Amino acid sequence: MMEAFFVSLSVVALAEIGDKTMLLAIVLATRLRAPAQIVAGILAATIANHLLAAFVGVELAGVLEARWFRIAVALGFIAMALWTLVPDKLDDDEDGLVKRRGSAFLTTLVSFFIVEMGDKTQVATIALGAHYHSVMVVAAGTTVGMLLVNGPSVYLGDRLMRKVSMRAAHLAAAALFAVLGVWQLVSVLQGQA
Repeated sequence: MMEAFFVSLSVVALAEIGDKTMLLAIVLATRLRAPAQIVAGILAATIANHLLAAFVGVELAGVLEARWFRIAVALGFIAMALWTLVPDKLDDDEDGLVKRRGSAFLTTLVSFFIVEMGDKTQVATIALGAHYHSVMVVAAGTTVGMLLVNGPSVYLGDRLMRKVSMRAAHLAAAALFAVLGVWQLVSVLQGQA
């Protein structure tokens, strides 16, 4: 259980650095100037999104226990390693979500949930759920990982972006995804997974 939590936390925290949801957190903080509401909105959106993603991963793994599916999960981790090397930017249409009227909490909740759909960290949560077969532990780990990156982003914004090497963070996340993928692939091919 602890392994699933800490691997989930580490994978998502590293993948989140420089991700479009981190950039969205900074934009929200700059425009809405309500950091506590923004962090609460990020927390609520992440819990909902990652519980759903981990559930999908666990259910897919439960339904598809075939060896080919476990190989697909392993290859998915390796694909995530490559995807992590591609820097994100906040697209113009996603930036439009921030301009809506309403409370900072609700704006953050809706914006973050929508932007996170199909994002690297959501796909990683699905893969982690499939690998570890634990919705709650994986979702808890990935949610803490998201908050470890996005919480400081809300409060520190541009100063954080200047201090943290995005390239180094992307390389570390890619390496972690690759190690998980190769480890899963070797386990499946040796008949252990």
